[in-house]
Formats: sequence, C-alpha cells, structure tokens
Amino acid sequence: MNLTPIDPIRLPQALATFAGFLDGLAATVFARIAATRCLCPDLKADLHAGRHKALALAERLGIATCDEDPAVAYSWDGRVIRTRSETSVVFHEIAHWQIAPLARRVLPDFGVGAGPETGRIDEANAVLCVDAATLEEEENLSSLLGILWEVEHDAPAILAFAEQNWLELYERPSTAAHFARCVDELRKRGLIDGDGRPLPCT
Repeated sequence: MNLTPIDPIRLPQALATFAGFLDGLAATVFARIAATRCLCPDLKADLHAGRHKALALAERLGIATCDEDPAVAYSWDGRVIRTRSETSVVFHEIAHWQIAPLARRVLPDFGVGAGPETGRIDEANAVLCVDAATLEEEENLSSLLGILWEVEHDAPAILAFAEQNWLELYERPSTAAHFARCVDELRKRGLIDGDGRPLPCT
C-alpha cells in the first residue's frame, strides 16, 4: 500500500515535478512509466487484467507457475510462482526471481522473508537469509523491474509505481535520485538494456 495515496487531480503535478529532477536513462525510463497513465486516467483499472501476459513471460523465462492463491502457501515456494493475485504482483515475483541469486531461488520467497501475499508467513520468515540492506535493495530493484515489465506488456504500470511508494515525497530531489540509482543498478546488473527496457535474463 502506498503511504500517501496520490490524488488523480494532483498526479500530473507529481509526475512533472518528479520528471524535472531526472535526466539521461532515468528520465527515459520514467517517461515510459508515466505514459501508462493514459491506461488509467482516474488511477483505476482492473488489477487482474493481462495476467496471461505475465504468465507468458514466466514461461518464456522458464519459471513454473501454479494457479493458486499465494495465501495458501507462498508467493514463490522455491519451485513455482502462485499466480492467483494481481497482475502487477506476478510481474513483481518474476522480477524477484531474476534478481535473486541461484542459491536463493530454491527458498520460499527467495529467502527475503514473507511477501504481503504469502500465507505461511512464519515459515517464509524462518528462511530469511539476507541482511536488512540486501533486503531493501532487492525489494526496490524487484519493484522497479516488475513495473518495467508491466510497461512492456501495455499494463497500467503507473498504478504499481504509485502504490509501491516511488512517488512518496515526490517533491524532494532525493526521491528522484533514489529512482535514478535503482535504474543504474538494474543496468549494471544487465537486467535492462541501454534504452532502459527489461531483459529476459535467467
């Protein structure tokens, strides 16, 4: 959930302010995300629409999926992504899979602790094996990479961008600087190309 919901009337100002702090690759990436506003001008959309596109991406990457609610177990149980959730969540889990080291792909929720959809919270948290800094970094990168996959699949990525707090305190340059740093890190890891588009890395 976003800490401070963005009023649709104020969204254009928020996007313009945020964009004003960016340049280079980060500005290009943000422009693509912001452009998805046309798919949900009132910040409302069917959050389950387009799930088949996320499933197709998972198949392309060789990620097994299961048509179950994550609440019955885990979002990722070390073998499959449970996909009976919002489309943006499925893209987010795919991004987590791309970012997680191979050794942690066999762990529930990638060893970073229970996600918001996971039902077996205690078990997921019991195998948490990263420090707080790594956890925060992977959550940030998975969030942004999942959003970029939404953009590529013509989904209203601006909704996840707002919900996952990228516009929180948008009037501060540090907020945009954090976004730009995450874009640069995805590029360094080979997860996006020179134009900022996500790559099907496995």
